[in-house]
Amino acid sequence: MPADRLEELVWAGTDPSPVCFIEQPPRIDRFGLLAERAARYLASLQKNDGHWVAELEGDCILESEYILLMAFLGREKTPDSLAAARYLLDHQNPEGGWSQFPGGPSEISGSVKAYFALKLTGIIPENDQRMVLARNRCLELGGVAACNSFTKFYLALLGQLDYRSVPSVPPEILLLPKWFYINLSAMSAWTRTIVVPLSIMSALKPIRKLESNEGIAELFVGDPNEIAPPATWDKKVFTWRNFFLVVDRCFKAVEPWLGGVRETALGMADHWMRERFQESDGLGAIFPPMIYTVVALRAQCVSDDAPEMKWAMKQIEDLKIREGDRVRLQPCLSPVWDTALALNALAACGHTVDEPEIDRAAKWLISREVRRKGDWAENIEGIEPGGWFFEYNNAFYPDTDDTAMVLMGLARVRAHLTPEGFAACQRAIRWTLAMQNSDGGWAAFDKDINREILTKVPFADHNAMLDPSCADITARILEALAEFGFKKEHPASVKALKFIAENQYPDGSWYGRWGVNHLYGTWQVLVGLEKIGINSEDPMVSRGAQWLVSTQKADGSWGECCSTYDDPSSVGKGESSPSQTAWAVLGLQAARSTNGAVREAIQRGIECLVRHQDASGGWPEPQFTGTGFPSVFYLSYHYYRLYFPLMAIARHARESGCPARPYRHIHGYVVPSQSQGIPNPIMPSSIRGVKHD
Repeated sequence: MPADRLEELVWAGTDPSPVCFIEQPPRIDRFGLLAERAARYLASLQKNDGHWVAELEGDCILESEYILLMAFLGREKTPDSLAAARYLLDHQNPEGGWSQFPGGPSEISGSVKAYFALKLTGIIPENDQRMVLARNRCLELGGVAACNSFTKFYLALLGQLDYRSVPSVPPEILLLPKWFYINLSAMSAWTRTIVVPLSIMSALKPIRKLESNEGIAELFVGDPNEIAPPATWDKKVFTWRNFFLVVDRCFKAVEPWLGGVRETALGMADHWMRERFQESDGLGAIFPPMIYTVVALRAQCVSDDAPEMKWAMKQIEDLKIREGDRVRLQPCLSPVWDTALALNALAACGHTVDEPEIDRAAKWLISREVRRKGDWAENIEGIEPGGWFFEYNNAFYPDTDDTAMVLMGLARVRAHLTPEGFAACQRAIRWTLAMQNSDGGWAAFDKDINREILTKVPFADHNAMLDPSCADITARILEALAEFGFKKEHPASVKALKFIAENQYPDGSWYGRWGVNHLYGTWQVLVGLEKIGINSEDPMVSRGAQWLVSTQKADGSWGECCSTYDDPSSVGKGESSPSQTAWAVLGLQAARSTNGAVREAIQRGIECLVRHQDASGGWPEPQFTGTGFPSVFYLSYHYYRLYFPLMAIARHARESGCPARPYRHIHGYVVPSQSQGIPNPIMPSSIRGVKHD
């Protein structure tokens, strides 16, 4: 290269490694450099086999329920049980209770379980001020009677409640045919994985008897054996809830005489559960069914040395994180989700499969494609298995959200051009189209799981009996389909757009089912609308953008609290976080508005992210911005603070004409990638096997 055509060295952030000389490189400014800095940090977190996995943090019910399970097994004073108890003490609120998310109010079910767990371990004396505060707070919140059904099952397991005092979960549910309005397949995927092992527990009623000084009689208000406290009944006489409470009482009366029917149902429940152990990191690959699996096996007298019991205990063990003399547990592991998001974030900076790191990640994702029929096939016929799940292994439960994110990631780094990637993407698109609900939207795991009557059964207070369509997933799927040539005129898009329009709130926002909350929903919808071909003049887009502008804070940030699921007046309000600020910026960028207020809000949001980037290239974020079950369980995805700010800054740099420099590693240097603008060979016309109305 002639010396007079050499450009000066470009430095990526504070990284002193020089970028090689190139001819007429694109202009790059501080936003591009900061995006590249974040991309380098993200790349450094990649595992050797190509995937990413961040910690998935939940609230303290995980540690409490782990200790209660260990107590049932007679192991409440093991080192790990004591270490989990120390973690519980670290997270006690000043007034004595425990919250569902950092900074949130004390919640009764979690507080009762935490108190009981601490008492069983004996980590601190019962007269310690922390125990006194916890006891008083539990009583102020209503005591045991105010706890949810799943907490009461733990109390029955440890002899603190009679099983007659908790809702029945009869295994006979598995005998009900699909044509019957109430049946197992009409429940959400996560509820099925809880209900089946719980039905074994409910039928066999295992108990570990505790000494009186080990129990929690002090947390009861009134008679602990009252079968159905009056507060659980609706004031109106004729309601579905009251109907099911009557059915529950009637079932308890006839249960001793079920005989052979009960034996048949228990056999079916056991078979159902064991069948789903295959190709799975625990039943459903999530914490609650893992716990109930161990209880169900023990209730059936399966020994600790049996292979299935060892397997079940290992899945719980794999969720533990040890730090010093503390142990905490994750609700599940999230490698597919994290790897797909990492690919999308790096693609925003121009990275492609030309680079070994990206190629390894893409191949790892493709290797995790589902190739067997799962529960979803109960409601869909004639579709070849495809798609992706959330965890390392969960073959019975692929979900549309992960599948959409993987599809986007593979397409954006050009991994779909390989034979394996092409075939996997085609199968996943067919499967996703077949999963569209009758109302035009998409749910997470199943099709048309929307029978509201099921939310009234006595054990349905975990707020997760159904898997209805939601705007955030629906818009993400439109975004993914757009990567493969789908337009707004496609039949699936038309139905989805109608659903999205019908679910926009009067203020212009959208509800976020899987992230906190309207910031999450509004961002994802605006991005999906942009990608599928809805322009900024559309009223949906302009109203959504205006809502985002109206909720921006003076420092340029955005924040929304988990409490917004219970308090609609607080929607769009809360402590600021990097991920939520990035969601709002990405939503406004997608709106492509020429409005000065929108452009100013984007600039202020970007500047806020820039100010708060730390020395590593990431962002600090103590808040929970992920949603498990609204009003019940919230999450902190530890890399959200990195993926989304990186995407927002990279897009801003690109649209400013100063993109982050795409690179691949050659002989220790970094040179631009040349894989740009390759046409996508998977188009709607090539997707066969799905009929649209």
